[in-house]
Amino acid sequence: MAEHNELGKKGEKLAVDFLIKNDYKILETNYRYLKAEIDIIAQKENILIAVEVKTRSSDYFEEPQDAVKPKKIKLMVSAIDYYVVDKNLDIEVRFDIIAIIHQNNKTKIEHLEDAFLHF
Repeated sequence: MAEHNELGKKGEKLAVDFLIKNDYKILETNYRYLKAEIDIIAQKENILIAVEVKTRSSDYFEEPQDAVKPKKIKLMVSAIDYYVVDKNLDIEVRFDIIAIIHQNNKTKIEHLEDAFLHF
């Protein structure tokens, strides 16, 4: 497996652990719908949260969250729309980004709630 794929999988595991520690219930990981993938679908209280995890070994070029482009946002919205309809849910939906930088054996995790409001 390519090194960046291993880093991504490690980041997703860190994100799941982080969310669980913060009282989120993990409903799905790597949920796919057509061409879209949502890294984590979680729930906290009455909110369904679609989480995009971005893991980098450095923030030299850009912050991890800056890698979430409009096309990815559109795909995530369509996937979570399908998920809500498919599961017949009546619930508020939020989109978060968990940005992880793992550098020099140190890990920094930043949880951006309602992240797509800023795009």
